[in-house]
Amino acid sequence: MQFYLAPLEGITGYIYRNAIHDYYGHGMDKYFTPFLTPHTKCSFNAKELNDITPEHNQGMYTVPQVLTNSAEDFLRIEKDLRALGYEEININLGCPSGTVASKGRGAGFLAETQKLDRFLEEIFAGTNAKISLKTRIGIDDPEDFYELLDIYNKYTLEELIIHPRVLREYYKGTPHWEIFDYAVKNSKNTLCYNGDIFSVADYQRLQDEILKQNNGHKVHAIMLGRGILQNPALIEQLVQYEQNGIKEHDFDKSRFKMFHDRLRNDYMTQMSGDMNVLYKMKELWFYMIMLFPNQEKVLKKIKKAKKLAEYDAAVRELF
Repeated sequence: MQFYLAPLEGITGYIYRNAIHDYYGHGMDKYFTPFLTPHTKCSFNAKELNDITPEHNQGMYTVPQVLTNSAEDFLRIEKDLRALGYEEININLGCPSGTVASKGRGAGFLAETQKLDRFLEEIFAGTNAKISLKTRIGIDDPEDFYELLDIYNKYTLEELIIHPRVLREYYKGTPHWEIFDYAVKNSKNTLCYNGDIFSVADYQRLQDEILKQNNGHKVHAIMLGRGILQNPALIEQLVQYEQNGIKEHDFDKSRFKMFHDRLRNDYMTQMSGDMNVLYKMKELWFYMIMLFPNQEKVLKKIKKAKKLAEYDAAVRELF
């Protein structure tokens, strides 16, 4: 099984990807970038170009993700990505954000199946790059996916990454594993599963209920996002489970502290002002606090910090 870092807008930029790669990269096969949106006069703005520039992605198999519903715009940005050395490009059909979906992009594109089919037809006629899709299973009804899979099956994808929730569910409730199971049995492309894998136990259940069933060989990868934010060592633990059946792991606090300090210092180097760094670190602590049970008081101090000195004092207390 291969394991991927999911793209999370505003979080898994190159600073986070490099820190994960250096401290917890064992077993990580691909790193997906937060989505790139083609601009009217250029393919990338300065921030996006900074994120995907090869010098910021050394030693990692990085896959840029593109968010658009225009084949013309995709083919334009695809040429610039190929010029930077990228051979695989991912199309975002999964973002549930209201501002994205309302423009018919991300998961919002799934409502227009005929337009989506034409979009993919034009793309595959216009490029020989490796194209993968990251998709949700519909807008309101999970059974929308039956029609979507018929469309996806028309094209030779590098892989089909499925988050088995509909747009309206965002990240609530439980993934529709019965729909993913349908994909396992009916997809003509290899599959990657994405959604709610937070522990070895979650992965074991997915294996037992779906991956070990008919055509489970079609699923060659698992993509993890929030699970890694909560526990950066999760992919290492999944690899150890696959190799040796190990289910329980101790929390290596010293390594996590080095990982945390690397992030904090790299953000401080790249950003101006305490508040920008604090915003990034506080966003991460929404997830990372899961590694420190019963520490709500310290988390409150982290959230209230208005200067890095206050933040650093709270973090020292936590460790």
